[in-house]
Amino acid sequence: MKFGAQVTCYRNTWDSIRDVVEVLESGPWDSVWFADHYLPPPGRKEEEHLAAHEGFTIVAAVAGFTSKLRLGHLVLGNTYRNPGLVAKMATTIDQISHGRFTLGIGAAWFKREHEAYGWNFPSMKERQDRFEEACGLIRDLFHSSDPVTFQGRYYALDDAPLSPGSFQKPAIPILVGGTGERRTLRTLAKYGDVMNLDGWAGGPMTAEYFHHKVSVLNAHCASVGRDPSEIQHTVLVPTMVSDDKDKIEAFVRGRRLGSGSATGSKNYVVDRIGEIVDAGADEIMIGGIPTDNPEEYSRVADEVLSNFQ
Repeated sequence: MKFGAQVTCYRNTWDSIRDVVEVLESGPWDSVWFADHYLPPPGRKEEEHLAAHEGFTIVAAVAGFTSKLRLGHLVLGNTYRNPGLVAKMATTIDQISHGRFTLGIGAAWFKREHEAYGWNFPSMKERQDRFEEACGLIRDLFHSSDPVTFQGRYYALDDAPLSPGSFQKPAIPILVGGTGERRTLRTLAKYGDVMNLDGWAGGPMTAEYFHHKVSVLNAHCASVGRDPSEIQHTVLVPTMVSDDKDKIEAFVRGRRLGSGSATGSKNYVVDRIGEIVDAGADEIMIGGIPTDNPEEYSRVADEVLSNFQ
């Protein structure tokens, strides 16, 4: 069973991020993941001045001093960058890391940071349309050995080469963020390689919920002619291991968490994670562990992850 850690890049320092990644690299963890925002989510006005490190730059830096961990984002916002630029940045990181990068990308949702930085924030429909088109463009670039010409409604390429290309073969996998059943999972079926169910977004993360989302994805695969076995299934679970009920309540309330989290005693968290493991997930990403105490990642590995390895 594979386990990753989502490491926050907000309200902290680069040094604290690096210290946590060094613990992960030396431990039983398989991957490290960062978010992609320019203001600290969930979007409290009084916190806008706090640190928010740029996600792509963080992963490039981490690629340079690790050798084991897979690297990625949960997830990049499509509206922040031209998709041709995203592909170029992705293959550069894949070369630096010798094939350890996964491109995680979503349609974007954080309206306030678009306003703060002067970016257009289209309607949900347009964001989904742009996202689907961007995923097709990026996949074309990743999988082609020749320059790519692409003409969509929102994006275009004119005989554009991608060199260097992906280090890993056949190409960098694309993780499609989001679980919308009509559009997002169909985009995943057409262009993605990894599904991610996000516990921060409020899904219950039960075996029943997991199986339902996979069944919807499989139906989309059938309709677009995709082999569903080509797509991996991953789950992001906000987690806190503690017997302190007040501390748990503050964590859940402060992060606006729902039933997608695993918060409580060691045995409770092990049972919650175990349900997802038994449901058939290929990898579980643990989120919410603070970066101000890197050894907490070792404790979670010892008390939780060790039960599944």
